[in-house]
Amino acid sequence: MSARVAIVVGAGGELGRATAGKLAAAGFTVVGVDRSADGLKELPDGIESVVGDASDPAAAKTLVDRIAAEVGPPEVLVNTLGTYHLGDALDATPDDLKLMLDVNTGAALWLTQAVVPYMKDRGAILHVAARPGIEPTAGMTTYAVSKAALVHLVRVLDVELRPRGIRVNAVAPAVLNTAKNRPYLPPELLAHAVEPEAVAEVIAFLVSDGAAPVSGAIVPTYGA
Repeated sequence: MSARVAIVVGAGGELGRATAGKLAAAGFTVVGVDRSADGLKELPDGIESVVGDASDPAAAKTLVDRIAAEVGPPEVLVNTLGTYHLGDALDATPDDLKLMLDVNTGAALWLTQAVVPYMKDRGAILHVAARPGIEPTAGMTTYAVSKAALVHLVRVLDVELRPRGIRVNAVAPAVLNTAKNRPYLPPELLAHAVEPEAVAEVIAFLVSDGAAPVSGAIVPTYGA
């Protein structure tokens, strides 16, 4: 096995699965993490998998510690976790906001805390943000706020971790062309949706040695 270990969280989803495949093709020993065992079964052959809910702070550390002990210390973390909620600001509830922050923002922080001790003076972390976290968008308040918090978290992590040799970046898709999204997308939006494989290519570059000068970037992957 390669000595270069990459963890892909959310690997049961289409973006996570595509990313895991790209990193394996680039020579990493990849471990996919997802709370859905069924989703992990669709990973390409040769990719390890671990079932667990990384949005739980304790579980996130346990998952990373297990992977480091059984496979090797991670050099790369890609976090594709995310959940979505529609609703205006005046209709938002405490439960809506808590769920969005726990999954879309909290998981990124807990996973980062868990992997950094293993990265020492070399590592790359990539979180998946979203266009509404950069540009104000009506009708999805709690989701947009949680992704905006993630964008700022990435920038804070860059300032804190770059001096330690650890790079932190994010991609920000608008709409992904996935089986989960397609039933809800009107034709005009679906026509501009981006394939997960295309975003995975960008992710694979950002965690590669070729992107060594890049840290603290929020890279739009909106498509045409």
